[in-house]
Amino acid sequence: MAIAASTCCFSVLTSSVKFCCYSSPQHRLLSSHRTIGSVASNAINHKRRPSKRGSSSSIDKANRDKEGASHYKSPGKSKDERYYSCGDGGERGKAQSIAYKSFGMQSRDKKEHQAEAGNLQEAAFLNAVVKVYCTHTAPDYSLPWQKQRQYTSTGSAFMIGNGKLLTNAHCVEYDTQVKVKRRGDDTKYVAKVLARGVDCDIALLSIENEEFWEGSEPLHFGRLPRLQDAVTVVGYPLGGDTISVTKGVVSRIEVTSYAHGSSDLLGIQIDAAINPGNSGGPAFNDHGECIGVAFQVYRSEEAENIGYVIPTTVVSHFLDDYERNGKYTGFPCLGVLLQKLENPALRACLKVQSNEGVLVRRVEPTSDANNVLKEGDVIVSFDDVHVGCEGTVPFRSNERIAFRYLISQKFAGDVAELGIIRAGSFMKVKVVLNPRVHLVPYHVDGSQPSYIIIAGLVFTPLSEPLIDEECEDSIGLKLLAKARYTLAKFKGEQIVILSQVLANEVNIGYEDMSNQQVLKFNGTRIKNIHHLAYLFDSCKDRYLVFEFEDNYIAVMEREAASASASYILRDYGIPSERSPDLSEPYADSPSDKQVIEHDPLGDSPVSNLEIGLDGLLWA
Repeated sequence: MAIAASTCCFSVLTSSVKFCCYSSPQHRLLSSHRTIGSVASNAINHKRRPSKRGSSSSIDKANRDKEGASHYKSPGKSKDERYYSCGDGGERGKAQSIAYKSFGMQSRDKKEHQAEAGNLQEAAFLNAVVKVYCTHTAPDYSLPWQKQRQYTSTGSAFMIGNGKLLTNAHCVEYDTQVKVKRRGDDTKYVAKVLARGVDCDIALLSIENEEFWEGSEPLHFGRLPRLQDAVTVVGYPLGGDTISVTKGVVSRIEVTSYAHGSSDLLGIQIDAAINPGNSGGPAFNDHGECIGVAFQVYRSEEAENIGYVIPTTVVSHFLDDYERNGKYTGFPCLGVLLQKLENPALRACLKVQSNEGVLVRRVEPTSDANNVLKEGDVIVSFDDVHVGCEGTVPFRSNERIAFRYLISQKFAGDVAELGIIRAGSFMKVKVVLNPRVHLVPYHVDGSQPSYIIIAGLVFTPLSEPLIDEECEDSIGLKLLAKARYTLAKFKGEQIVILSQVLANEVNIGYEDMSNQQVLKFNGTRIKNIHHLAYLFDSCKDRYLVFEFEDNYIAVMEREAASASASYILRDYGIPSERSPDLSEPYADSPSDKQVIEHDPLGDSPVSNLEIGLDGLLWA
């Protein structure tokens, strides 16, 4: 049985033991990087209680295995088993040029910048590749008022002009101090993280010190390569401190699972060696043009030399998004679960006359498509591009690309025109595309998870990082099922759980209630953690009544609960009863005025990585 792992490559320098649990029995799709002095051991991540002093001993699991820093775990089949072959063309060349020029970049004539193979060591573009040194302070999701132990990592980055550099988002995650060093220089310069695109695994850095830029020349971007084109990967991987160069060819170009962002975007597969520390480094063609950013590898007992590069089309989208909005807003989605229509009888039943289209099986309540599309609709075109029965569209010569690639070329707020067949009738509808709303997020924005402590009961939103820290066995099957199968019904909805109980005289008898979802507070259904804090602050009742799943109930006197707050914080060494974001005023958004009383599980997983059938796919 093949054991595979798709991993992001930057080096983690630490002597601490690191651990990451994987829920998939066969495959692992995750961000990988090297761990020095720590990858030899595995540990079991037991449920932890805070120490009385809140000391570092209560967070000994601090340095999770950085191979799992951005992973998405799936109990089902990995997305790697059902990639769709696709290609790209030059249609986005003009848009790319606009985005690049805004950062001082231009595409260069091939003859002007061609590097001879025998003179690669002296090629000027190598000097644009720098080494990145990061010090990370990761949040502790199980003890959300604390931080984990700091760890350091190294990666790669490259200059793109106007005082900016590009690297991978997973290289600079969490509260990170970033420094960079140029080739042949002993001075490290402080860099500022301007934007992080988690879904596309790209980060934009800036360096204000003008000394760093003296004599520098930014890289020039090329177009998407062809199969078997030569490729050179440059960076600072393990094995030494100086710059490293590896060569290979382009093996495949298709929509690829991005391990760090748990997203599906265009990717370039190459056979050039990509090792821990290469993350964020550029990949070049024979003309010295950058064709993408190295970011992950695929590890398997049955496969070798499978590395992945983020193509310039994705880089262009990231930079253009940042320029448009002054921040990164993310790649949009359509918000529908689609099924292939390869079977003739199925097409005939749906009154689809031609060999085309994909069937809408589920629509996300938070998407604009929920106002336009219905289950049973057949999407036959996207912006007048015909969609085949396998969910692909024509692109480039003799190639087809996954239909969702067209969606990824849009920006948040863009409108797409869909041609659909509904009950045998053809019609066109327009849908606004926006980033997907996750009920259980894969990444938590900000430097600290949200939490509130009420009489020793610690409440926090359920998230994938929390599931990783607690291990799936301790989280429980019911919460895992909700995380995997339940869609958000409105923007801002969260699954709020009782993560642990800080034992005291007020909560006697409730010590074993941890890792349960809290559904209601004093009869009001809870929408998110901020809503719970608001309900608690405005409560005037004598009792605090919490209703949990499985009809479990916890009741405490309000005055006694309020009086216990100070000594609970003192005894457990906790600085505050709530995270800073919960001190902000709470206001209902228009989208969450109505809350459904019951949370039935969906019929299919909410992520492509968990769908076990080749014919189903979220777009």
